[in-house]
Formats: sequence, C-alpha cells, structure tokens
Amino acid sequence: MIQNFNSDLDLTISRAISAPRSIVWDAWAIPENLEQWWVPAPAKCKVLKLDLIPGGSFVTHISENEGAFISHLSGCFLDIVEGKRIVFTNALVGGWRPAEEPFVTAIIMLKDHPVGTEYVAHVMHKNKADCLTHEDLGFYDGWGTCIDQLATNTEKKVLKGGN
Repeated sequence: MIQNFNSDLDLTISRAISAPRSIVWDAWAIPENLEQWWVPAPAKCKVLKLDLIPGGSFVTHISENEGAFISHLSGCFLDIVEGKRIVFTNALVGGWRPAEEPFVTAIIMLKDHPVGTEYVAHVMHKNKADCLTHEDLGFYDGWGTCIDQLATNTEKKVLKGGN
C-alpha cells in the first residue's frame, strides 16, 4: 500500500504479471513496446516522446475508431528508478515547464512477486472533484485494461528487449 494514500484524492490499481521485472520495465522504457498496451484496444497509441529521465518529456497520441491521432498525454517524468519506479505528471511538461491543465501525477511501481512482477499504479489528483471525474471516466476499467494488455504482451514476450 502507498504510504501517503489519500482516499479522497488517489486511485490505485495493481496486478501480478507473470513476467520478470526487466521485461515489464522494457514494456515501459521502449516506445514501440509502450504503444502496444498504453491505451485500451481497439484504440491505438503513438509515442512521440519518451525521455525516461527526471525532467524528460512523456508525450503520447491516441487514435480511436481508426481516426486521426490526437493528443492523449503530455507530461514530464519526475523520478525514474530503473526497473523499479516511474513517476510522471501532466502538471508539468518536459523540461519542468508548467502545463496548461494539470490532472494527475502517477507513480508506477514494479516489485518482485512469486509469479513474476507486482505492478502497482498509484494515481494522485489535485482535488476530490478530479479524482471522482477520473473514476467516473472509467479509471479502473481503462487502466485495468491497459495493465491486462501489458501482462499479455510481457507474458507472451512479444516486446522488444532493451536491457
């Protein structure tokens, strides 16, 4: 459990994934891998920037119903511990610049688990209204679907290796 969990502001989801942490990490760290699972299918993801360093850009676009790709996420990585933790926010964009419309800060944690990797996504919001909006928009279904896609891709080892 997250130490500073605030039930009014935070949403958390976790899964055990039958793949080693290094493979799950590569699913995050390699743009072509992230594109395979970052948005719920049948939507498609395009990674424009994935600078996995503190202050680095994290920019993705989404295409739904075979339409044009549009902005999905424009954020900034805050903390990276290779193989263990990724922290990003859309309150900032790359280079620590303030964003126009902040919504979330997410902490992704990878831990060893008897079946492979424990994947935890902890998503924090600036106020209760944003948290409720995110939950009403389908946080658990959407993020759950993405984590299931991540699990499927890592377990089948269809991702590119990077480490």
